[in-house]
Amino acid sequence: MREDQDITKLKAPVIVHGDDRRESLGLVHVYTGDGKGKTTAALGLAFRALGDGLKVYMIQFLKACETGELVTAAQFTNMTIIQCGVALEGEMQKKITEFEEKLRKSGNGESGTRFAFMADMDEETACRNGFELAKKAIHSGEYDLVILDEMNCVLNKGLIPIWEALELMHNHGHTELVFTGWGAPEEIQEAADYVSFIQRVKHPYEKGIKARRGIEY
Repeated sequence: MREDQDITKLKAPVIVHGDDRRESLGLVHVYTGDGKGKTTAALGLAFRALGDGLKVYMIQFLKACETGELVTAAQFTNMTIIQCGVALEGEMQKKITEFEEKLRKSGNGESGTRFAFMADMDEETACRNGFELAKKAIHSGEYDLVILDEMNCVLNKGLIPIWEALELMHNHGHTELVFTGWGAPEEIQEAADYVSFIQRVKHPYEKGIKARRGIEY
């Protein structure tokens, strides 16, 4: 570290006063940007909330695959994760499951998980179903923290109108609310209490490295 680097030097202890009341909950977080870590940050917040006895509900839009967080969440009585990607619905999921099973049995094809990103119009109904689930969870008063994972992407694509998301942001009581995903609309950023940009400087995908289990999913 350079000697001339600007560093804040503490001359006295800094006392941070916390607020332990459940009634203090109810702020809105937005994690956006093109870097890795938006969902990861939300899961870190969820982990902290669980440690303090809070109840967590997470809706994952546009996602339909086995991930480490699904396995972890199943171990906590106070955490629920629901995926609502269209690939989880009906015959489409059945075909994907059968295809993956054939690959595993035959040993053909590339090893590892396959991710399917569906056309926007195919995702619209699934996103609507997920959004309605999120609203019910919030308005039930049962959950302290509700995470809408990839909600910014959903809004950016126009799959859910921005005005509906704004209405939810202004009427969610004492439930702490989190939106993740790239491309958070300006209106959403303005309405939020926290906005964090995760900027990509480097990503191994640029070197042809695949998403890795336990790190990216």
